[in-house]
Order: sequence, then structure tokens, then C-alpha cells
Amino acid sequence: MSDEPQPQQPGQSKRTRTRTGWRRIVPTWRMTLSTFLVGALLLIGGLFLGYHLVHIPSANALAIKQANVYLYTDGSVIARDGEVNRENVGLGRISKEAQHAILAAEDRDFYTESAVDPQAMLRAAWNTATGKGKQSGSTITQQYVKNYYLQQEQTVTRKVKEFFIAIKLDREQSKDKILEGYLNTSYFGRNAYGIQSAAQAYYGMDAQDLDAGRAAYLAALVNAPSQYDVIAHPENRPAAESRWNYVLDGMVEKGWLSRTERAGLKFPTPKESTNSTGMSGQRGYIVRIVKDHLIQNKIVDEEQLDAGGYRITTTLQKNKQDAFVDAVNDNLIDRLDQKERKVDTYVRAGGAAVEPKTGKVRAMYNGIDYVKQYTPNATRRDYQVGSIFKPFVLTAAVENRASTQDGHPITPNTVYDGTNKRPVQGWSGGLYDPANEDDRSYGDITVREATDKSVNAVYAQLAVDVGSDKVQQTAIDLGIPSTTPELTPSPSIALGVATASALDMAEAYATLANHGVHGDHTMIEKITKDGKETVPLPERKTRQAVSREAADTTTTVLRGVVQNGTATAALGAGRPAAGKTGTAEEDKAAWFAGYTPELATVVTIMGQNPVTAAQEKLYGAMGLPRVNGGGAPAEIWAQFTREALAGEPVSDFDLAPQADAERTAPPTADTGSRPPTTAPDDGTPTTPGPDENTSRIPGPDGGTREVSTEGGTNQGTGGATTTDGTTDGSTSTGGTTDGTTGGGTTGDTDNGGTGGTGGTDGENPGPGVHGGLAGFIPRPRGE
Repeated sequence: MSDEPQPQQPGQSKRTRTRTGWRRIVPTWRMTLSTFLVGALLLIGGLFLGYHLVHIPSANALAIKQANVYLYTDGSVIARDGEVNRENVGLGRISKEAQHAILAAEDRDFYTESAVDPQAMLRAAWNTATGKGKQSGSTITQQYVKNYYLQQEQTVTRKVKEFFIAIKLDREQSKDKILEGYLNTSYFGRNAYGIQSAAQAYYGMDAQDLDAGRAAYLAALVNAPSQYDVIAHPENRPAAESRWNYVLDGMVEKGWLSRTERAGLKFPTPKESTNSTGMSGQRGYIVRIVKDHLIQNKIVDEEQLDAGGYRITTTLQKNKQDAFVDAVNDNLIDRLDQKERKVDTYVRAGGAAVEPKTGKVRAMYNGIDYVKQYTPNATRRDYQVGSIFKPFVLTAAVENRASTQDGHPITPNTVYDGTNKRPVQGWSGGLYDPANEDDRSYGDITVREATDKSVNAVYAQLAVDVGSDKVQQTAIDLGIPSTTPELTPSPSIALGVATASALDMAEAYATLANHGVHGDHTMIEKITKDGKETVPLPERKTRQAVSREAADTTTTVLRGVVQNGTATAALGAGRPAAGKTGTAEEDKAAWFAGYTPELATVVTIMGQNPVTAAQEKLYGAMGLPRVNGGGAPAEIWAQFTREALAGEPVSDFDLAPQADAERTAPPTADTGSRPPTTAPDDGTPTTPGPDENTSRIPGPDGGTREVSTEGGTNQGTGGATTTDGTTDGSTSTGGTTDGTTGGGTTGDTDNGGTGGTGGTDGENPGPGVHGGLAGFIPRPRGE
């Protein structure tokens, strides 16, 4: 074949043309179409691949963390615990105004648009690039995906995942569900995650109570939480108000807010931000005790509590809780001088109040501040309860139809020998001869009067006559835990060597107030999880722990302790009351346990070294020679009870006691078969000593009067002094006169074993203006 060019055949045309000039750089329509088709295929393939490869992940750790919220019965917040301040709530617990405000601020077409809005994304990118402000361009669905499923980093990978997860989520969940999730995961500043926590942090209210003005401010915060907090940054108020107006205008635009209402709104300045740890004051104690209660009663376990999300409504009533704190401050804390008196640095206080009919704990006092003193004093079990245990001995006697050593039935009018250090009869465990307080002897004395004066010699013998094992069981039946340290059957059980807590004792005294019907105390009214699920609570069961006769007989006698005995300060409550004072060994703790028909409350003052945590004696605390149950504990009880029950009707006890239990025994010369009473051989005076300690209680004129708590004198507001050293006119064998009936000092000394001495009980006021048992001559034992 020739290499020469072939001539063009007739009819042939030239197939290609050479592109010259600017046309060389412009793609042909074929190239454009091809590129578009390839690009479209790649995009569709990429979307298809991305949609199938990107799965909806589990929620990130931060998104599911919540606080547990602890509430008073009225719904006001006690405290929140947990690393994240978040409380999830359902959409039904978020006001419509709040829902609309968020939509107006972040995504006004949320309910009609798709999960992603490419146009908005492009617009946001343009505005950001042209200096009109940084905008995300993300829909609420995308923002929720970022908050709940992803992290907050600004990366292309995160944005791609956000895009695909949002599309999937929009297909799987309703718009309401997504909006609810967004409202619960958004950050509003002040460490508040979710709109419920934000409503509390900025306005002290629940999300369901937000109006349009407040809701619009919270919605404005989502855009710039820290900068728009006008309390933290007052210089940014103009910008915050501008954003607030933007939100409200959007609500009007969408028809969610009328123009008239919009015109009447004023900027709702939020409350001051608090710097509290959240656990200061009584709050930390309450949270700790309630958590222990939930775990120990297997209502919620520890792992579940740590995960958060529980809304726990307690049985505590705010007015009563505040009244308890006020009473302790007024009658104890304000009287301490820790700079001048070292012993005042040892003083601790605790207490608990239980509603007798329901067993609901209505108030507790645990210490001055949880962040300073961590041990909750209402529930600790390491201090002797002293003579407030004695009523359980009397209850056991009546319940078991007990008799004296010579076979006579035990009643409040049974006569015992109150001689100091009298050896207990009928006890096979060795010599036990407890001393009365200040080594004072009383001679012939009834159980009733021995209770008024807290005579150890009588109650140690009474415990043996009843059977110390029966006393132990009665205490357990009334509500004292069987595991209580030192709750052992021996004569010393009567003197309160057991170390029950104030809450334990309040539960037991509530049983007495409830005519012997016992049910475990409860602290929980209601629990919900994540604002929806209600956690079931165990059913509270009650039973007749002791007979009504036994409980009411004890109440009858304890009313006398308040009226005539060691607890006259409790009369300041202004209501019918029954109670008992007590002091631990070496005055390391002083107690008062008392009740009205409506409320049983126990108050304790304890001595504890703030450095070593060792128990300390309280001699000299508050500038007084000694601290006893008839002093500050009874005064705290009186003020608390008066304020806690203010406005409630005053009701009297409805009692059905043992026959003749309310009758005071008539004079008699018969001494029965009891061994003769002898005078103490240590020179102890049988008449009262000087007035060393006084209690302040309201006087009839609205002022105050002082009632002796150590015997001696009683001084009224007028300044007149009367002597309480009236003798009863009877002389026992050995020539000792039973010196006083209302004054003097009596109490408890217990060695916890055989021989020796131990705890003392220093509550012994004179009868004051309330009268006493002057001129009373005991009946023979057994009548």
C-alpha cells in the first residue's frame, strides 16, 4: 500500500474541527453532561453508601448522665446530686411556651421540614463567611444528634455522621420525641443541662411553669449560654435582650404568641446564681440518709442511683425542717462560744421527728453543715441513749403483767426502794448496784415518781423484775433495731447503755404515741425515673407491737415527767406532751425524747472531738456546769414542736391506760415487805443543792421564766425565789428523811456491768410553778 496521501472521495466531509482560542478552555456539552451524570451517580452512591454504613450509635456518656433530685413533700427542691446537673422530663412537663420559644430560636419550621436543611446549611455558611455571625445551619434534629449521640468537636467526619444519623433518626422517631430529647440535652449555662435544670437554675421553677418571657430568655441562652447570662455578664445585657426579642418576634410570626401579649412582656431578669456546693447545710445529710434508706430497703440499688435520673419526693416537710434548724440555732448554737470555751467546740446536735400514725419522717437535724461535719447525727449509733430508754422498761412491765420480787403486780403506783447504790435483787449475774445521780437516795418511791426523777436504783430493779430479756424484746417491738450496739439483756439495759440513733428512738416513741401500733419509719413519698416511670415502693405494714394498755400507761407516766419531773422545759411547746430526759455516761450526750399526739421527736446533744472524733464530756458547755436532757435538748424540742405544729389544732391524748394508772397513790404508813431504806454512808445530802442549771420556758405573760434543772430554787420572771426542798413527811428506817418531791438532783449512773459506776443522768428540775408531788406519801408496794 502506498504511503502517499489518498485523494478524498467524493461525498466525504471532514469529521473533526480543531478548537481554537477561548473555546479550547470551555467544556463541551458532552463533557458537561458526562461530568454531571458521573457526579450525580457518585453523590447518589455516596449517600446510599453513607446511609447504610452509618448507624445510629448508643448515646454518649455525657448525654445520659443525670442528677438525682431530692424534694420536700411540697415539691420544692432539697438538693441535686450527680456529676451532671440534668433532670430529664417528658414533653408533657414542659410548657407550650417553652417548646415554642425553643422552636422560634432554633428551628421555626421543625415540624414541617426534613431532618436536614441543605439550604439553611448553605445560608449559615454564607453568613459566617461574610461576618454576619457564626451559625450552625443545623436543624433541631441535627443538633439533638450532636448532643445525644456524638461529641462536640468541629470536624468533617462528625458533620458527615450527624447528617446521616439525623436522616435515619427522623425516619425512626416522631418529631415530638426528637424535640423532647433536644430540650433535655441542650446546655443552658450555670451547669444546667436540659430545660428543667435550666428553669430551676435561672428562675427557681419547673419547666412546666415557664411563661413566654422566661421561656424566651432560656431559648436565647442556647445560642450563647455563658455570654447571655446577664447576671454573670451584665455588660452583655443588650445582646441578650436583642436575642430575647428575636425569639419573641419569631413566636408572634408563627402564631404562637399574640401581638398584644408580646407588647406587654418585659425582660425577665433571672435570679442570682448560687455558689453553693449543693450539699451544704442540711442538704448533704439528707441526701446521704435518703440514699442509704433506698439502698438498705432495696427500693433502688446503688448502681442505679449513681446513674441518676431519679426524682425522689421525701416525706420531709420544709416548714418542719426549717423549724428544727431554727430551734437548734436558738437554743444551742447561738449559746456556744468556741473561742472562749474549748468544750463548746465539741458540741454536736442531732434529732428526728416522726409522725406517729404514718411513720413518716417529717424533719431531721444532723449537724451545722455537711461540708464541715460529715457524720449525720440523726442516724449515728455510737452514743448511749441514757434514761430515755427507761420508758421501755415500764412498757415491758405492763405488757408482760410483771410482778415485783415479792409477787405484787407492777403499776405506776408500785413502790420501790430508791436508795442510792442499792444492790439489785434477783439478778444472778453478780453484784449490780447502780448509783443515782449525785449519789442521792430517795427511800420509798413509786414507779411514777421514779420516772419523773429518773431514779436509777428503781429502774435497774424494775428491769430484773420484768426480765431484762423481755425489756430487750419490747424495745425491739417498739422499733429499736435488734442489731443496736449494747442492746443486751442485763439490769443495765434499763439505764440506756444501748447506742440507738435519734431516728431509732423517735420511731420507738412514735409507737408509744400511736397506742402501741408500730410500723417502720419511711422517708419516701414517691420516686419517678426519667420523669416517667414510677418506682414501686414497699408497702408499709403495721402491727400491734405492744398492747394499747401498755403504751398508754407509759404515756400517762411520761406526761408527768413533762408536768412535774425532769422535762418541764417541754411545756414550752404549748401542747399536751409526754417525754423523758436522758444523759449518757460522763455527760457525753444529753437527750430528750417527747411526743404530742401529732409528732414524736427526739433531740440529742453530743460531745465529739473535732480532730480525733473521740467522744468528749460536755461539762461546762454553753457556760453551764453540766448539760442534761432537761436543758437544751428539751428546750430545742419545745421550740421545734411549737413552730412545727403552728396552725394545727391542739389535740389531747386519747388514752386507755392500766386501771388506776392515772391516779396518784394516797398516803399510807404501810411499808410492805420491802427491805428497810438506809441513809447513804457517804454524807450525801438528802435535800437539794444550789440551783446550778436552769431551763428557759415561756411564762404565762408571754415572757420567760427559769426552771431549775438541777434542783434547789426556781426563779420566776418577777425575781421571787422559792425553795423546792419540801420533805414528804415520812422517815424511813435508819432515820433518813425522803428530802424532796420536786427538787434536788437525780439521774442515772451505770457501769454497764457488775459493780462500779457508770453513766449519769443530770435531768432533775424542781416542780417550779407547775406543782409537784409535795406532801405525797407512797402507797405500799403491790397495791
